[in-house]
Amino acid sequence: MSDNVPAVYELVLLALASYRLWRLLAEDDILDRPRRALLRLGSWQEGEDAPVGYRAKLGEFLACPWCAGWWIALAWWGAWLLEPDWTLVAAVPFVLSALVAFANATMGALTE
Repeated sequence: MSDNVPAVYELVLLALASYRLWRLLAEDDILDRPRRALLRLGSWQEGEDAPVGYRAKLGEFLACPWCAGWWIALAWWGAWLLEPDWTLVAAVPFVLSALVAFANATMGALTE
């Protein structure tokens, strides 16, 4: 296999880390304040007209797993090409967080 293609386990780690980082940037509550500032949402509430200066295209880009997710995955892969061991070490917390989220969603679906 080429040195530029991760092994299967590395690919899985990078994919899960990419998913988790996209989710963190696009949807998680913990980054609501910086996300709102970046998109220039201010004190906007759902149901109101979009504020002047709202960055709609950037908002669509961030919320789209096919858009932002692709660039995030490319960044993880690029980091892996430059420093494979340290990139996988950095990916592990994101992977564990993604697995916790998947387990939580699965348990929630099973208990409904």
